Amino acid sequence: MFESLSGDILIVLFTISIIFLFLTCTYYVILMIKSQSSATQPNQSKFAVPYYEISYEKFFQFGLSVDCVVFGYHDSKLKVLLIKRGAAPFMGDWALPGDLVYPNEDIDVAARRILKDLTGIGNLFMEQTKVYGKVDRHPAGRVITTGYYSLIDIAKHDPHASAWADGVYWMDVKECPSLAFDHDEILKDALQLLQERVRRKPVGFELIPGKFALGELQMLYEALLNENYDKANFRKRILSMNLLVSLRENQKDVAHRPARLYAFDKKRYDELIAKGFSFEL
Repeated sequence: MFESLSGDILIVLFTISIIFLFLTCTYYVILMIKSQSSATQPNQSKFAVPYYEISYEKFFQFGLSVDCVVFGYHDSKLKVLLIKRGAAPFMGDWALPGDLVYPNEDIDVAARRILKDLTGIGNLFMEQTKVYGKVDRHPAGRVITTGYYSLIDIAKHDPHASAWADGVYWMDVKECPSLAFDHDEILKDALQLLQERVRRKPVGFELIPGKFALGELQMLYEALLNENYDKANFRKRILSMNLLVSLRENQKDVAHRPARLYAFDKKRYDELIAKGFSFEL
């Protein structure tokens, strides 16, 4: 009888030991997981302020993106580079080249990468326009985007669709279709900033050949600013700035009377800027 009782006690003690060992191992595993998690992630809760109506961690639960507005000039028209979306949401719709920013990526670096990935165009100088943060601007969740814009010579670039873009096209700004997300607003704001910059700086000279007629320059600025200038007044205004060099040659192979050719004097412009000169049309 005592032998049977002793055996039962041993079994109970053994079972308790196994359970205790299991619980102990589980406890240490949990501690190890928490330790690794805290080592790889910043302790966000230590920055929390009682004022907030939500937990501090929820402020970091949204995405960032960039959307690029690339303007180009061709055939006396201002154009914008658009893509055909080959991925949801808005699959098959027109859109600006844009995508999400990686968590470990600087936003300027992301803008150059995304434009290169989607259109094949790289090494562009782009400027930020505005930040767009409407809560419902992206159907997948909260995504805040930063707009970028650039002005390029179309003849010097050969865009092609890559990554998830189904196509890439130069579209006349005046004939631009409705765009996905809030890209209509982003395009409108970028165009306004471009026009303000064109009025203050001679950026338009970058889009025409080194030798040009005043009529060609006028058509360029009319396309960029969406305005019509009186030929005589425009000529007088441009020449009065003393930024052009009159060349000893005229246009060739034109149907009309060949016009005198000019060149932009960058050195002269830099000298005038240093003295407080203001380029303004």
